[in-house]
Amino acid sequence: MQIRHSNAPDAPAPVGQYTHAVEVTGATRTVYISGQVGGAADGSVPDDATEQGRNVWRNITAQLRAVGMTLDNIVKITTIVTSLDHLPAVRATRAEAMGDRKPASTLIVAGLVSPALKIEVEVIAVA
Repeated sequence: MQIRHSNAPDAPAPVGQYTHAVEVTGATRTVYISGQVGGAADGSVPDDATEQGRNVWRNITAQLRAVGMTLDNIVKITTIVTSLDHLPAVRATRAEAMGDRKPASTLIVAGLVSPALKIEVEVIAVA
């Protein structure tokens, strides 16, 4: 599998930790991970957006591990936050988890199924 990151020189540059286009060639498996929320494995949901963000990335890592993949396999991230006030936490926890990896990315501000939830992230991974 080959992954090529591309940012067109005649379009605006990315304004965050993402790439505008990610091309995957020779992929043999694609995994679509449903939105992971900020709840812990024991079902508890912290009030803090940063802790929810950390739980989101723990949950994504666990789902990837269950299918034999890692964060390196992620090619697309969709993040939903309930308020722009949570954006610093979203960015910080994503940077903690993803490091220098820059998959394609979309951010949406919207409501979630429970008022306790502040962040939800879904990913697409390939191997």
